[in-house]
Amino acid sequence: MSDIKAWKLISLFCLISLLMGCQSKEEQLQQTIQQSITKAEVELDGLGKALDNGSMRNAVLLTEYARIISNEKPQLSQIASVMAQDATRNGALYSGLQQRLADIKSTYLIPPYEETLRNLDLLRDAAKPTLFSDALTDPINMLADMSGGSLARVGAISQQAEGAGEGNQLVGNPNYGNWQTNSNGISFWQWYGMYRILGDVFDRVEYGSWSKRRKYSYYNDYGRARYTSPKQMKAQTAVETRTRQSYQRQGKQFTSPYATKKTGASGLSRSSYTPPKSKSSYSKTSSYSNSSGSVRNSNSRTSRGVSRGK
Repeated sequence: MSDIKAWKLISLFCLISLLMGCQSKEEQLQQTIQQSITKAEVELDGLGKALDNGSMRNAVLLTEYARIISNEKPQLSQIASVMAQDATRNGALYSGLQQRLADIKSTYLIPPYEETLRNLDLLRDAAKPTLFSDALTDPINMLADMSGGSLARVGAISQQAEGAGEGNQLVGNPNYGNWQTNSNGISFWQWYGMYRILGDVFDRVEYGSWSKRRKYSYYNDYGRARYTSPKQMKAQTAVETRTRQSYQRQGKQFTSPYATKKTGASGLSRSSYTPPKSKSSYSKTSSYSNSSGSVRNSNSRTSRGVSRGK
C-alpha cells in the first residue's frame, strides 16, 4: 500500500509540475513581450531624439527640400510645410509607430503571443534610424518631383518623376491615407489628416489602375512589412481581394500592386535590402538585444547634391 501511495504522490507531483511548466511558459512569453515593449519604448524615443537633434541626414534633407520649395514656389509652401513634419515626431511616420506601440501595449496579454512578438519585432525594426531614414526618401522624392527638377531625388535610380502625377510615392502608404470604396465598387485613394491638402493638388488615384501601373516607392517595395500595422495590412488585403473579385466578374485581368518588386532603389541602407524575419525570435537571447543602433550611422547616400541647378 505504501508503494501505491508513493506512486500516486509521484504522479500527482509530476502532474502539478507539468501544469506549472505550462503556466511558466506562458508567463515567460508575457515577460518577454513586456521586455520587448520596454526596449521598443527606448528605441522609439531614441529615434525621436535623432529627429529632434538633427542627426538623421534624410530628416535634415527633407526639411531643407521643404524650405527650398517654399521659397521657389510659394504656392506650394503649405504642402512643403506639411511634408516637413515627417522630419519630426509630429509626422505621420513617427506618429504611426507610436500608435502601433500603444495598440500592442493595450492588447499584449491576449494570445497569440508569438504574433504579438512578431509585430514588436517589425515595429522595432521600423524604429531603427537607418530604416526610418530610408523611409523618408518617399516624401523627399515627392518634393523633388514638385521642384520641377531643381532638386535631386534620393534613393532612386530614376531622376525623373515616375507615374502619372506627382505624389505617387505616398499612394498606398496607410500613414498618409487609405483606400475608400464608392457606391460603384471603385476604390480610390483618400488622403487624411493634415495630408488632405494633397488631394487638392494631385490627381485622384483609382486602385485598379494604380495596382496595374504602380511605380517604385520605398514603402511599397521595401518598407511595407515594417511600416504597416496588422490592422492596416488587413485593410490592404481586403481592398486587393475586393478589386480582384470585381475584375474577375467583369472578365478583366487584375495585377496585384505587390506582385513584383519595382526597380528604382539606389543607395539605401543594407537593412532595407534585408527582408524582415518571417517568425519572431522570442527567446531571451533575441537578436534584438543589441539592436538600438547608432544614430550617427543612419545616413543614406545620394547620387547627387541637394540642388541640381536649373
